[in-house]
Amino acid sequence: MFDFDLFVIGGGSGGVRAARVASEKGFKVGLAEEYRLGGTCVIRGCVPKKLMVFAADFGDCFADAGGFGWEVGTSTFGFERFQVMKDKEIDRLESIYRSLLDNAKVNFFPTRATLKDPHTIKLDDGKTYKSRIILIATGGSPFIPDFEGSDLVSTSNDVFKLKELPERVLICGGGYIACEFAGIFNGMGSSVTQVYRGPQILRGFDNDIREHLSDSMANRGIDIRLNHTVEKIVRGDGGLKVYFQDGNSQEFDFILYATGRKPNTNGLNLEKLHVQRDSSGAVVVDEYSQTVIPSIYAIGDATNRLNLTPVAIREAMSFVATVFEGEPTPVDHINVPTAVFTRPEIGTVGYSEEMARKEFDVEIYRTKFKSMLNGIANRDERNLMKLVVDKATRRVLGVHLICSGSAEMIQMVGIAVKMGATKEDFDRTCAVHPTAAEELVTLHNPIHSS
Repeated sequence: MFDFDLFVIGGGSGGVRAARVASEKGFKVGLAEEYRLGGTCVIRGCVPKKLMVFAADFGDCFADAGGFGWEVGTSTFGFERFQVMKDKEIDRLESIYRSLLDNAKVNFFPTRATLKDPHTIKLDDGKTYKSRIILIATGGSPFIPDFEGSDLVSTSNDVFKLKELPERVLICGGGYIACEFAGIFNGMGSSVTQVYRGPQILRGFDNDIREHLSDSMANRGIDIRLNHTVEKIVRGDGGLKVYFQDGNSQEFDFILYATGRKPNTNGLNLEKLHVQRDSSGAVVVDEYSQTVIPSIYAIGDATNRLNLTPVAIREAMSFVATVFEGEPTPVDHINVPTAVFTRPEIGTVGYSEEMARKEFDVEIYRTKFKSMLNGIANRDERNLMKLVVDKATRRVLGVHLICSGSAEMIQMVGIAVKMGATKEDFDRTCAVHPTAAEELVTLHNPIHSS
């Protein structure tokens, strides 16, 4: 006899979606979350980060206004005031998540849950419940490597709790989180240094995008140091003193380590149930998000497949369709559009040029240009747009953008790429003028082919 048809461990975007939809279909559902509803995205990730990007962008607006005839007085940024307003918005969104569960009649347990056996969940208060199906949706968390002084550094989670804006910021890492926060702190007025051990930031992205962003960030005043590592950190009289591998040292007020994330799967008793995990701790699942234990499934960052909030939600919907609707639905991770909220921001979908050349004979269409706004504002920053095309089928394999509005554009372009649009489909589409996006349908001459 089961207490629940489904019990979800984790109240992030994926877990809440699975619980709510299954419950609305008439199944009895329980969900346990030990911290706050909304998970990484709402509480300590995408949403508060995007609000910080908005705040940082206003500095550009004030600076650019003069070119358009506005007389703007001295502008100052109240970081503490912003943090208060940001926290209010996060509280509002969390309350919406709670309402969604309540309205769907999901049984919510605000506590930690672990697995006792393939059908039994144990809560921190000692109570146990039996469920026909268990879904692990515990997300991930920032990872800090072990080195001398690692206890003095902070993670992205800590940024959202800062009481005042640090004057001197060091960011370690070259991924999208590191690059996004570099742009945020720089836009808010901090002096920012970013160090990365590799030869270029944003490993795995299209090389043109990587180089363009690196140059743009440097032009905005961010000190980017590539092939650079931290040896140790000590607390000094004037701040946190960092010793680099090249023998130099420098003091900072705040050090952010954005060197990767790991799945939150420790302490769930998975090893006792023989649920397989990989070397990163990610739960190993099949294309239907099922583990080797038939009653246990996992989605989202806990599986470390494609760690994006919309992907976790799609995985949740595929899980519900498979398990509770009798419609086996494999998870689709192909051609997922995504944005990086750097300054300028990135939108990308499909193959990078480097990936495509390994499988296809390709043509590359690319343009760099200064936007109308930047021209009049006298801002020396250029847009980059790029199409990767399979010469044989003419299918657009990848689209890569770096400019204001890239995130909004890539959502729509992603539909075309997902549908298998060809270069000629793009060419036949009438341009919307004057926009930056019209460049996507007016790129007629390839720059080079393989």
